[in-house]
Amino acid sequence: MISKAYVMPHPPLIVPQVGRGQEKKIQKTIDAFDEAAKRIVREAPQTVVIITPHSVMYGDYIHISPGIGASGSFGCFGAKDVSIYKDYDTDFSSELAICAGEADINAGMMGERDATLDHATLVPLYFINKYTQDYRIVRISVSGLSYRAHYELGKCIAQSAQNLNRKTVVVASGDLSHKLTEDGPYGYAEQGPAFDAQLTDALKQADFLKLMSFDESFCEAAAECGLRSFVMMAGALDGKSLDTDFMSYEGPFGVGYAVCEYSVSGDDENRRFGKQYAAQQTQKIASIQGDEDEFVKLARLSLETYVKTREYVDVPKGLAPELTHRKAGVFVSLKMHGRLRGCIGTTSPAKDSIAQEIIANAVSSGTGDPRFDPVSADELADLVYSVDVLGEAEPISSMDELDEKRYGVIVKKGFRSGLLLPNLDGVDTPDEQVKIALQKAGIDARSKYEMQRFEVVRHK
Repeated sequence: MISKAYVMPHPPLIVPQVGRGQEKKIQKTIDAFDEAAKRIVREAPQTVVIITPHSVMYGDYIHISPGIGASGSFGCFGAKDVSIYKDYDTDFSSELAICAGEADINAGMMGERDATLDHATLVPLYFINKYTQDYRIVRISVSGLSYRAHYELGKCIAQSAQNLNRKTVVVASGDLSHKLTEDGPYGYAEQGPAFDAQLTDALKQADFLKLMSFDESFCEAAAECGLRSFVMMAGALDGKSLDTDFMSYEGPFGVGYAVCEYSVSGDDENRRFGKQYAAQQTQKIASIQGDEDEFVKLARLSLETYVKTREYVDVPKGLAPELTHRKAGVFVSLKMHGRLRGCIGTTSPAKDSIAQEIIANAVSSGTGDPRFDPVSADELADLVYSVDVLGEAEPISSMDELDEKRYGVIVKKGFRSGLLLPNLDGVDTPDEQVKIALQKAGIDARSKYEMQRFEVVRHK
């Protein structure tokens, strides 16, 4: 059974042999770590489940470390003599993989690429091991899957502990924003301090619904590290009443470090945040679908028809003349749970009408984007669509003629070309816009290339 869970950061310099005096600048974090380790020891857990964002990571699969044990050291941080070996709780790992399969979560022990313990695992273990080594671990990575998938796997952690009657503590390893100060290693972004303020407030309040409600683009701009670790931990505490002790927060090196303890004190059906989040998302998608214009409705109809029947839909009757009598290049973009799920388009007309262009590109976005697996029938209800209708491209001679919010850009050199749509999350300057377009085209930024700009009408 799970008795306690902890949010813990993982700065290697917190280890004295690595920090060499620098660790004193985050003494509050060290003190909180030390106290948390002592509290864990008092619990005498048989198993410590460590959720790490720095183990084997896949876009569509949550990795559970296999094998009987693993070791690691702080050698790459200048302290190779500081090493740790821990036995894995193999029964727990196997039970968790079975539970995940039964819950239809894409998780398991396949795909091990590096068995070495990562620093996000080693740092918490370093402090726990100061007081006891009488426990085994389960190491779980995070993935590119949705917050909901991570929360549901957290529930499987709790179920596995119960099935095995294991006294278990969960450690969610993760830093907060990496963009708190100009002199930090990752620079500054205004989203950094804002993210840390919102996240620490959610942790203090044990508001786990808030953890799953962060916008993905906001998190990316803040360069956060541990959110999915925290969400999985929250799932392990689903339906439990908690006593919360927010032990520390610091960010002197441009990275946010928080330590927080959750002690299980009973059951609370009002804290079934997975169900609340699912209901919230269903309502949100229904609202979005209710506001879709006929461009987007046609895109949705096109992909849903193809996924269910493997046939292209005919152009519906009664569409606006702009759809049936005008030609244009069209991009159809799909998002699911705030993350891109597919985007395919044409820079110039390939069909006899915008409607036909939308039908073809909606199907291609959902089934032919090489970056993603084809959309399944189970995913259709969660998709959010946008349709960009492109204006005619015009040549430009410099980036001064670009506006990343208003214009898309096309770069060309010989037979290579790359396109980037305007007004995209995380693209804040023409320089960034052109750089990404060049990368997509495989064009050397130092070479001579042509540029064109175009406007779009975006339908949502």
